[in-house]
Amino acid sequence: MVRKEDGVQFDPSGKMAGRGAYVHDDPECWQAALKGPLARALRTSLDDEERIHLMEALAAQRANSTDG
Repeated sequence: MVRKEDGVQFDPSGKMAGRGAYVHDDPECWQAALKGPLARALRTSLDDEERIHLMEALAAQRANSTDG
């Protein structure tokens, strides 16, 4: 994850510029992180819409990694 000027974004490469935080590629870790630790690590706040967007990004990433 990375916090940029336009909000928090999923960064599977880990190379985007901005304040970053690593979350394991596990839905349970993401759910726990989205309850507060991720926002604290990124020094920001997350609204419900951003949380949903990030969980969708994880689901898409997991689907793409299992397609091959």
